[in-house]
Order: sequence, then structure tokens, then C-alpha cells
Amino acid sequence: MNIKTKVLFISFFLLTTFLQAQEKRKTLPIIPAPALATITKGEFTLNSNCMLLINDAILVQEANYLNNYLLSNYGYQLAISTSFIKPKKGNYISLELVQTENKIEEKYELTVSKKAIVIKANANSGIFYGLQSFIQLLPFEPKESLKITCCAIQDYPRYEWRGMHLDCSRHFFPASFIKKYIDMLAMYKMNVFHWHLTDDQGWRIEIKQYPKLTEIGAWRKGSMAGAYDDNKFDNVRYGGFYTQNEINEIVAYASMNHITIVPEIEMPGHALAALAAYPEYSCSGKPCEVGMKWGVETNVFCPTEETFTFLGNILDEVISLFPGKYIHIGGDEVLKDEWNKSAFCLNLMKEKNLKDAHELQSYFITRIEKIVNAKGRMIIGWDEILEGGLAPNAAVMSWRGTEGGIAAAKQQHYVVMSPGSHCYFDHYQGNPETEPHAIGGFTPLEKVYSYEPTPDTLNAEEAKYILGAQANVWTEYITTTDQVEYMAMPRMAALAEVVWSKKENKNYDDFFLRIKLQQDRLNRLGINYSKTAFNEKKK
Repeated sequence: MNIKTKVLFISFFLLTTFLQAQEKRKTLPIIPAPALATITKGEFTLNSNCMLLINDAILVQEANYLNNYLLSNYGYQLAISTSFIKPKKGNYISLELVQTENKIEEKYELTVSKKAIVIKANANSGIFYGLQSFIQLLPFEPKESLKITCCAIQDYPRYEWRGMHLDCSRHFFPASFIKKYIDMLAMYKMNVFHWHLTDDQGWRIEIKQYPKLTEIGAWRKGSMAGAYDDNKFDNVRYGGFYTQNEINEIVAYASMNHITIVPEIEMPGHALAALAAYPEYSCSGKPCEVGMKWGVETNVFCPTEETFTFLGNILDEVISLFPGKYIHIGGDEVLKDEWNKSAFCLNLMKEKNLKDAHELQSYFITRIEKIVNAKGRMIIGWDEILEGGLAPNAAVMSWRGTEGGIAAAKQQHYVVMSPGSHCYFDHYQGNPETEPHAIGGFTPLEKVYSYEPTPDTLNAEEAKYILGAQANVWTEYITTTDQVEYMAMPRMAALAEVVWSKKENKNYDDFFLRIKLQQDRLNRLGINYSKTAFNEKKK
């Protein structure tokens, strides 16, 4: 290599190093990306001598949240003051509820100066999200004094529904892990936890009026072992369920993290576990067993008055446990074989002037909607509830692509986008030869990040019905809590940015830099995230 070439090489190396340093300097490691963020000069020093000020007593919960985080990760807490007298000497953190013209509850402002960290918002939720951004600015390694980059942030979410789902029917996960899962959602400003509690393979929620749902329906004699096509089973009794006391604790915990839980009680299909406990609510009335095989079963609820009473009583208890607006009633993959050969169903279709079993399903869903609406709640279901006609007030979760969501929005029904192409986190995220066995599909990190929840085929008025998006974690092939975390993270972070950040602010390379900067934090929090995307980027 001659002198000139060496000089050019060294110059290129130095320039590259400088640009990389500049990129790191100007990038705040916050996910999802704030609407507006400016780095200013200097650093704030945080240590145990700092005061934590709140201007309203209702912010004690958020102040305690920050203190618990500091104690768990750095070994100290801050003295909380409700007098709101800012100290003349020493640094402080201030949480302030303020009234502004734009009263977006989840909006916040975060200012870090050399003297103070100030978080302002219209509501507790905004303060909470400001704290999440502040926590992500903290150095990873515990030290007595933490240096935080001075900056000014104004931030608010793009979508109302920012969700993650977890299937606890195929495989059951303890209440302690559900709380950890909620922690993961909160860290990235997700605000909906869709809890899949019943299916063919297990009923996971205590219903006191119908104890056999958990005595019988919560347990199966075995499970599929290995790949689906192998059609092999173990003979290990498997199951579990959440008591109502546990559910109350989890709902309260989620509320503290500003997360609404949407419970899913599957009907009229995916009901084998319930029918194993109470076969009289099927069309045949014949005894059956809790499902061992993944997939779709022909046993479904029969649309008799007795069935509607049964399901209404169940929903009464469900609604008493979950205070959120929506109750998810499933409605997907309903095999109609039993309905089409049932004398009762055929007579009912004739009596109600229903032309086929699809319209019978619409009749079923509409009856359930009336029960739920009478309790002051709304139903949401998978996009199959469009078939035969959509119930008057129902919201739709679009999973079979985006077509169902588009159709619902055009009918002025609210929609949560959750297409399998981008939002199914049970899919592979890397080479199947080197990844844990999964159900199939391929949904890498960059593909999740590329998702746009509002279809461009909708006009401005129709687009208002897109509430947001969520990712689904189905667990046929996810057997442990570590594997749930592996499949969810870091894809959850990518989706969080999709549903929170401005569309024009999205940049995958910048996101990738920020998620890399968070790896040490995830390690310290004990989250078993996938390294696949990071390894792929190196190639």
C-alpha cells in the first residue's frame, strides 16, 4: 500500500469513526422514537441526594414507580416531596400535572437540564410515559452518580390501541410471568394486553358459577409433541388456570402500568375445553375431551337459549373482573359442520330467515353483543365476525391480512390491525434451521418495523376507525416463559414504534441503533430477547 493510499485509508477510517460517534451522540436511546427530541449541552447528575417533587398527590403512584425502579436497579430511592418547593441547591426531578389546550392524556414533555429533570403532562398516563423515556436515558451500569444527557422532548402517541396478545390456553404461564409481560409492554408505552384465556386446549379463568370449566376444562390428557405433521403426542396431564383473586391482582397491576387488559373468551368455536366440561351446550350433547391437538375442532356452541344463558352468566363474571371497554369474543375459524346437520340449527335458520350458517354465526355474535352491551361494554372479535353480517356495534381485529379491517372501517366500525404477515410473533424471525421450532411463517424484525397500520385505500374519514395495531403471541410451540420473551422481543419494540411514533419519524437504521443501545438494559432486566436480528445485521 503506497503513502497516498494509506493517507486515504486513514482519512476514510477517521471520518467513519467520527460520523459513527456523532450518530451515537445525537441519538437518544428511546424506543419508541419521540415526536420531537432535541439534545442540548451538558448533563444532569442523578444520585440519592436528588429530590423527587410532585405537584399533585395523585402522582404518588408514578413517583413510587420511579423509586422502585431506582431501588431495583441502582440501589437507592429519592425523597418524595409533595410541597413542590424547588430546592435552591442540589438537583431535583419534578413530575407536574398541567392543563394545556391540547388535552391528549398520553402526551408528555420531558426536559433534562443540568439542574432539573421536569416531566409535564395532562394526566397520570402522560407522566408515566415520560418516566419510561427518562428511564431509557439512564446509564445501564449501576453507579452512585448517573450522568444523563440534557435534552428536550415533546411526545405523544400516533394510535390509541397499542397492543400485545398472549395465548395462555395452548400453554399456561404463571401469574408472576403475566406481570413481567406487562412490565415489558409498559417499557415501550404499549397500553393494551389482549389475554387469550380460553380455547380448545384449555380453559384458564375461574368462573365460580360453573366450576367444571376449571375442574375439567383447564386440564388436558396430553399435548402434541414436535412438529404438527408428525402427529405425535405425549401423555402428560397439562393445565392450570387463574383464580379470580389472581386476575384481580393482575388487572390492578396492569392499571398501575396504564395498561388495559382485554380478555378473550372464545365463541362460538374454539370451545372444546368448555364443552368437555358442559357438553349439553354443544349441538350433539355428546361427551368430549379437552383438545390435545393444535388446530381447529368441529365442536362448537349450539345457539340455543340455554347456551346464551350459560355464556351470559360467564360474561357477567368476566365483565366484573375486567373494567376495560372491550370484551374479545373470538369468533374465528368456526367450523359449521355441526350447525349444518343440526335439526335445531336448521329450524332456527328457517325461523329467523337466515340463508346459511354464516348468517347463523352473525345471529350468534349479535346475541352475544346485546348481552355485553347491556353491561355497558363493547365486543371485539376476529375478522370472521364480518361473515354473514357484522353485529351493529362490534369492533374488528383484522388478522387474515388487512381486507377485513378495511371492510369494517368502510362500514364505520372500529378496527385493530393485526395481520399475520407482520404481527404474528409465533412466526420464525430467522433461519428455521437455527431458530427454535415455531408454527411457521417468517416475520423478522425489519418486517415488523415496516408495517403501516392505516391502509392507503381508506380515505381520511374511514381511516379514523383504525384504532391501532397489536402483535399476537400464539403458544402452540411456545412452552416456556423464556421462549415467550424470545419470540416477543425485540419485535415488540419494533411494533411499539410503529404504533406510537410519527410515520415520518420512522427510520429502521436509527431504530436498530437504538435497540442495540438497549441490549445491556434488557440483559440487566433479565429479558430473554432474541439476538437473531443483531446477528443478521452483522452479515
